[in-house]
Amino acid sequence: MLDERAKSFRVGLIGCGRISDIYLKTLAKFHEIDVVACASLDIEESQAKAVKYGIPKACLPDEIFADAEIDCVLNLTVPAAHADVSLRALKAGKHVYSEKPFVTDFADGARILDVAASKGLLVGNAPDTFLGGRWQTVRSLIDEGVIGKPTGVFAHVGTHGTERHHPNPDFYYARGGGPLLDLGPYYLTAMVFCLGPISRVAGMSRRTFDRRMIENGPRNGQWMPVDVDTHSLSLLEFDSGAIGDMTMSFDVWDSEAPRFEIYGEDGTICIPDPDPVHGANVFQGDVLYRTRETARWTHQPRPVGRDAWQVANNRHGFNEDSRGLGLLDLALAVSEGREPRASGALAYHVFEVMAAIEKAPREGIYQSITSRCDRPEPLPLNFKKDLTETSHAC
Repeated sequence: MLDERAKSFRVGLIGCGRISDIYLKTLAKFHEIDVVACASLDIEESQAKAVKYGIPKACLPDEIFADAEIDCVLNLTVPAAHADVSLRALKAGKHVYSEKPFVTDFADGARILDVAASKGLLVGNAPDTFLGGRWQTVRSLIDEGVIGKPTGVFAHVGTHGTERHHPNPDFYYARGGGPLLDLGPYYLTAMVFCLGPISRVAGMSRRTFDRRMIENGPRNGQWMPVDVDTHSLSLLEFDSGAIGDMTMSFDVWDSEAPRFEIYGEDGTICIPDPDPVHGANVFQGDVLYRTRETARWTHQPRPVGRDAWQVANNRHGFNEDSRGLGLLDLALAVSEGREPRASGALAYHVFEVMAAIEKAPREGIYQSITSRCDRPEPLPLNFKKDLTETSHAC
C-alpha cells in the first residue's frame, strides 16, 4: 500500500489552456491531490475552467502565489513563461511542477534548482509519460536483461508541425519552441529513464520555412513567423557507453520511420508509433521485442508481420493518458522525503542536452554535458492497484 501519510496536497494551477484539461481529469482521480485554485491572465478563461472542473477559486496568478494555503504550483503556462512562474512559486515557498520544456534559458534552470534547494522545496517537470505502463514495461525488459546490455538507441519523429490542428500555434515557432524543445523532452527523458544520463552530443539543424500559415480555426489563413530551426538531427553518447541518434522535425510530410528502438547485445526493443506525431508522448501502447532466438538473422528469410515479434505484457498500469502522474509522485515524494521521479534535476539535464544539440551546429564540435541526474526508479509493480485501493479507503 502507499504511504498513508500522503494526504491532500493543495495545488494552484497557473495556465488554463488546452493542456490543462487532461491534467485536471487525471488529478481528479487521486485523493492525494486537491486543485484548490486556477489562474491565468484571462480571468474569464480561469472562471470557465473552474466551473468545468469544480475548482473552488478562479483568480489571477498573483493570488496563487500569495495564498499561504497552497502547497504547490502547477505551471502550465507557455514555454517562455515557465522560468518566471516557477521561480515566483518557489520564492513564495511553494513546490512547483511545470510543463516541458523546463526552461528556455540554461541559467534559469540552474537558478530554479538553486532556489528550490535553498528553501527545501521540490521541483518536478513534465514529461511524465515515462511513468506510464508502456515505458515501465520497457524498463522492466531492460532490467531483467531480456535484450542484454543496451548498446544503442534510435528515435525519429517526422511531422509537418502544429499549424493544421492547433488554433494558436505561434509559440511552437517562437523562442522556446521548435520540434527539439517541443518533442525532444519526451524522447530524451525516456532515454535517460531507460539508459541513464547523457555525456556528450553532436547535432545539425535547419529552418526550412521563414513563415507558416495557420490552417485551422478562427485564424485560418493567417501567416506567422518562424524564429527557430524546425529540422533537428543529433548524435548522443551515454555514460553507460550506449550511443544513439535522434531526429525531431516539423518539416516532414510523411515517413515510415517514426519509432523508438533500443538495441542490446542480445535483442531489440521497439516502440511502434501509435500515431505519426507522438510516439513517446503517450503512456500506453505495445512494447515489442525480438531476441537472439527470434531475430531476422536467426530466421531466414526475415520474419514478417506482427506475429514475428514477441509482445511484452504491460504490467504496471496507467495505460491511458495520465498527464499529472508526475505531480502525484511529487506529492508522495514530499511526504516520503525523497526526490520525485520526474524531477527538476532530470528536466535540467534533458534541457542541457537539447541546448547542446542546438549549439553544436554553430561550433561544429561535440558538446560535453556537465549536468547529471539519477536514473529514475521505476514505479512499484502494483502502484496503480495500491493507489486505487488507498484512494477508495479514504
